[in-house]
Amino acid sequence: MLRCAAVTASRPVLTARVGLLSVNASRRCISFTSRKYAPQELTTPVKGSEGHHIQDAPRSETKPQNDVPTGDWVLFHPAYSDAEMKAVKVVRHERRTLSDKVASMFVYTLRKGFDIVSLYRHKEIPANSTMSLQELRTGGYSMDPHAWLNRILFLESIAGVPGMVAATCRHLRSLRLMRRDAGWIHTLLEEAENERMHLMTFMTLRNPGIFFRALILGAQGVFYNLFFFSYLLSPRTCHRFVGILEEEAVYTYTKCIEDIEQGRLPEWADKPAPEIAIDYWRLNPNATLLDVIYAVRSDESTHRFVNHTLANIDGKKDVNPFAIREPDMFVKGEKPGFSRAEAEQYVEKSHVLLSQQPEPPSQPPKVSDMLVPKGH
Repeated sequence: MLRCAAVTASRPVLTARVGLLSVNASRRCISFTSRKYAPQELTTPVKGSEGHHIQDAPRSETKPQNDVPTGDWVLFHPAYSDAEMKAVKVVRHERRTLSDKVASMFVYTLRKGFDIVSLYRHKEIPANSTMSLQELRTGGYSMDPHAWLNRILFLESIAGVPGMVAATCRHLRSLRLMRRDAGWIHTLLEEAENERMHLMTFMTLRNPGIFFRALILGAQGVFYNLFFFSYLLSPRTCHRFVGILEEEAVYTYTKCIEDIEQGRLPEWADKPAPEIAIDYWRLNPNATLLDVIYAVRSDESTHRFVNHTLANIDGKKDVNPFAIREPDMFVKGEKPGFSRAEAEQYVEKSHVLLSQQPEPPSQPPKVSDMLVPKGH
């Protein structure tokens, strides 16, 4: 999945600005040169990419009023096919090192705190159970929409913190050392914005009261500062922490999907998707809330994969393998992350793909050529 534009038969021809990635395998250095490429010329299929953003259009042109994607996001984020969304699995990174075990311990502690604050109860249903829906909910085997939104809103309000903190730390490090960041900052900012859009989506279903907001305020203040100082001490442990935390998020959304599909959450079975979600993930106009939750779970799987990979490589020397493109969900959804050797191979493959690009077009793209129709 190249991080420039979508390439599908149903979409218009697109042109996007990306950085030309130059990799020296022995010294592991990176440089970016401003170039324009026509992604329709790629020799390999590109899956799951969102498409060109309207803000990449020349500012001198008038923006059409019909079928224009709208929203308060500006960074790359993927959109998924149905097959990709169904490919996500609950997988766990093997805790091998002391750093892994410390990160896992902190996630376990944080999850227990989240469970208490959000009143999360979701015990395994006994085999051959004949309990009614009300009995399942009363016994803590299933949750109603209010309880699910408690869990999701609290989770997403905290989940947007690590990406922003890590990006801030690496941004300041780049300024302090007066050198490039090897492509990490943008990916981390994308993660933070993506988590924020999850929150904005579920906020359309419920507007929390002042007590809930106060809990979030306190939790965010404590968590931001703890994560900030932890990242200064050990970025690798922090990325592992986020990867394990995203494992829990994938598990939680998988449980929610199972509840809907197995009739234990009938209130959400046919509920229409919020307009903001249809626009953000390029869902079909008749998409349901279930489709949205599948897309959110896919995002969490992406964060799981990215952070476990970043924890496996050297943050001081190695190029971010996702600076230009990302694997599709048939990779990200089925394994925790790349090893360092796999990440290096992926960067080299990205270099090969970009080296095959033609020269930039002489004329800038028109706005009408860059629009992605809704539902694609």
